[in-house]
Amino acid sequence: MDRAGRGLDVPELPVTEVAAATERLVALDVTAGARWAAGAALDAVRTVGRGPARSDAERAALAELFQVAAWITFDAEQHDVSYRLHVRALRLARGGRDGTAPAPVEPLILAVLGMQEEHLGRPARSLRIASSVLAREDLPGRVEAIFQVRAGRALARMGRGPEALWSLRTAAQLLADGPTDRDPAWAWWFDQRELDGHHGLALAALGEPDTAAALLHGAAHADDDGPAYRVLFAAELARVLARAGDWREADTAMSTLIGAVPAVGSMRALRAMGHAARLVVHGHRVPRRARDTARHLTSLLPELRRGPA
Repeated sequence: MDRAGRGLDVPELPVTEVAAATERLVALDVTAGARWAAGAALDAVRTVGRGPARSDAERAALAELFQVAAWITFDAEQHDVSYRLHVRALRLARGGRDGTAPAPVEPLILAVLGMQEEHLGRPARSLRIASSVLAREDLPGRVEAIFQVRAGRALARMGRGPEALWSLRTAAQLLADGPTDRDPAWAWWFDQRELDGHHGLALAALGEPDTAAALLHGAAHADDDGPAYRVLFAAELARVLARAGDWREADTAMSTLIGAVPAVGSMRALRAMGHAARLVVHGHRVPRRARDTARHLTSLLPELRRGPA
């Protein structure tokens, strides 16, 4: 995968070591975020992930490793690398013996790949991925809810409001049914806060900034702990308010972010902050205080976008 690593004699590692490497990456991403986890993810892929997979268990373990690395590099805005990792993860997840089911992580790979397509402005591709999974029979409720959200986000981006809202309502109903023993372990992160954040982003795409802002505020400022990437919802709140020309509330949202910037691990969130700040700096009839806050926020971002030293 990495030209510099081709031809190296990397020894095979047992499934337990691949799984341990994956767990370390997940823990680092949850607590710190992609800025700090991307390098470790690529290192793991180049070392632990280079051994050949000879059994279904080995393929499943490697698929999980590549999926986590693909997610982390996506949140780090390293999209070419992330896409290649997604493709490799899918091949591993689907590469079992004839007649064997894909590895359990396969839907998660597609869920993140679909989100990446929407993020990059390709909602039709995102919708195709979501629809292909939703067409499967007997999906666990939490998995169906996740892909209804993916469909809702894509449909909203395409301007298909009624269909988008139907998908999001369906996701909410499925989430309200509660977890079951059929839900995969990887779906632990999908909760009401996650749903509210994506619902807010869909409404923003549909041109409903007030309702979007309320949902994003709730998702960004919930009392429960969550993955580090969820600061994205706070950044998107600032962007929604700035787009709507609500300078006072945008100022409040940006002020809340300023103190958090040094610890933000999501490059997607940092870029959303930068976009919000630019909208305020270049807006019309912006109060001085809001413009000053935006400039302060902007001043914190350039070095951070290159990641930690």
